[in-house]
Amino acid sequence: MQHLIPIDQIGMPQAEEMAHAISTCVHCGFCLPACPTYQLLGEEMDSPRGRIILMRDVLEGAMPLDTATPYIDRCLGCLGCVTACPSGVPYGELITSFRAYAEDKRERPLMDKVARTLVRETLPYPARFRAASVMGKLGRPLAGLLPKQLGAMLALVPDRVPAAAAALPEVYPAQGECRARVAFLSGCVQQVLAPQINWATLKVLAANGVEVVIPKGQGCCGSLGMHTGDAASARSLALNNLNAFDLETVDAVITNAAGCGSGMKEYGLLFKGTPHAAKARAFAAKVRDVSEFLDALGLIELKPLPQPMRLAYHDACHLAHAQGVVGAPRRLLQRIPNLTLVEIPEGELCCGSAGTYNIEQPAIADELGARKARNIAKVSPDAIATGNIGCMVQIGKHAGLPVYHTMEILGMAIGADG
Repeated sequence: MQHLIPIDQIGMPQAEEMAHAISTCVHCGFCLPACPTYQLLGEEMDSPRGRIILMRDVLEGAMPLDTATPYIDRCLGCLGCVTACPSGVPYGELITSFRAYAEDKRERPLMDKVARTLVRETLPYPARFRAASVMGKLGRPLAGLLPKQLGAMLALVPDRVPAAAAALPEVYPAQGECRARVAFLSGCVQQVLAPQINWATLKVLAANGVEVVIPKGQGCCGSLGMHTGDAASARSLALNNLNAFDLETVDAVITNAAGCGSGMKEYGLLFKGTPHAAKARAFAAKVRDVSEFLDALGLIELKPLPQPMRLAYHDACHLAHAQGVVGAPRRLLQRIPNLTLVEIPEGELCCGSAGTYNIEQPAIADELGARKARNIAKVSPDAIATGNIGCMVQIGKHAGLPVYHTMEILGMAIGADG
């Protein structure tokens, strides 16, 4: 009989969190309707409670890692199950920690390794990502001839890569009375694909009396690495930001990308058991999504939009489920005269973007994107708003409607020009 190792004795900094998450699950099934892969595939092992059993069995030595990884890999990490769970199972801590544990122990196929290396070496670095996007556009006609991961990467290259925007200043001053001072994470992919979002964010914050500091030396937050099991890369990028941001001089660390905010709020888990743990926890405690921050601060009076707009709001999973920020962006948008906010059916289900998921699992991602588009069409909006660049790209690809960041819509209502 195989000897089973208690999970809390596997020798990992995150073992306590993993053991707690597994022991908390009572297998009630409330997570099943909230899980996109279970909804599409109908397999128990493609559900959160099924994956919890798989992870437990692997960690205790009762199942080979290779048996579990196909099901674990198909998890989007959307955390819809966390919102639905009546027992408070911290599934996010479990899946993040398990992927980091498993990555060093598995042997990936060559093309998987190539695709992951390309992602790791390009997406977190705006200049490299811009160059790769331009080259990818030229190579897109070959997408069907390439392995699925590489073909999926080319299929995601936009038809037009915006011209590089002006560099963000080190300080963007508040207009009128200064009500708060924040540090701003400028991000990586978003700087290339939609640089206007950062400028809209700065203008909306400034108009509401917020001075914004954009620290020099900052970079990618490390979220992509965290959510794909590349803990070493994630820690390296995150440590750079821990050193670049001066927490003592600001009221909050602001992000306008849901995935980045979710990742930075997990810095305490990422650095647990390291000399940087205390600093990481302090950093995570100051992280706020820009909609969350502005909702708490209170908006100035907004101008009517030039034309009436029927706007569908899409909940980015890492804002709604991972961070619990649901009401704030809606309250901000509802303040805008001439705007009607409508809810998307099945709005709690992921759109299929999920970081690099649409590269690693393109077929499932496309099914979820098409499902999201069908639900959006049911409410006949003029446009869509959301709080994450990945969602914007995915929904834009499938829905055929204008997709804006929440800050872009607010920018219109303060008279900002983009």
